[in-house]
Order: sequence, then structure tokens, then C-alpha cells
Amino acid sequence: MQTITIVVRYFASARAAAGVDEEKVQLVAGARVRDAVEELRSLHPGPLPRVLDAVSFLLDGVAVRDLARPLTDGAELDVLPPFAGG
Repeated sequence: MQTITIVVRYFASARAAAGVDEEKVQLVAGARVRDAVEELRSLHPGPLPRVLDAVSFLLDGVAVRDLARPLTDGAELDVLPPFAGG
């Protein structure tokens, strides 16, 4: 079975919930953003799953609107919680 490795970077409350700034996550080749999110839920069963319900994602610096977007080996997935602005 072929796999890919992505880098997941956490920001603000997502970082606090995950307990790490970033991590490498191994997934099956052909995985999509939604597969990565499910893997993150299982890797961090504490507060992170609830945070993941409210976050936005950037895939290689581009906003993810569709969780069916495919992932490639070496991709960077940023987990961005909602920010208050002014």
C-alpha cells in the first residue's frame, strides 16, 4: 500500500488543542483533505475534534473550500481556527 506524508501546521486554539505546532501525518495515497481531518481526530481525541468543527484549512497556502480536495506527498495543511478581527 502506497502512502503519502503531509505536514499539518496548527495555529492559535488549534495548536493548544493538538498540543503541537506541527506534525507529519502519514495517509494512504489518494487521500483527501477530509481523510486527513479524520486522521487528526483519531490522533488527538481530546479537545481537537471539537476545534476541527469550526476551523478553516489552507492547503499549500490556498483556502480549502472542498474537503474532497486530493492531497499530495509533502503537502502542507494549515489548521486555522476562526479569528476575531477589527
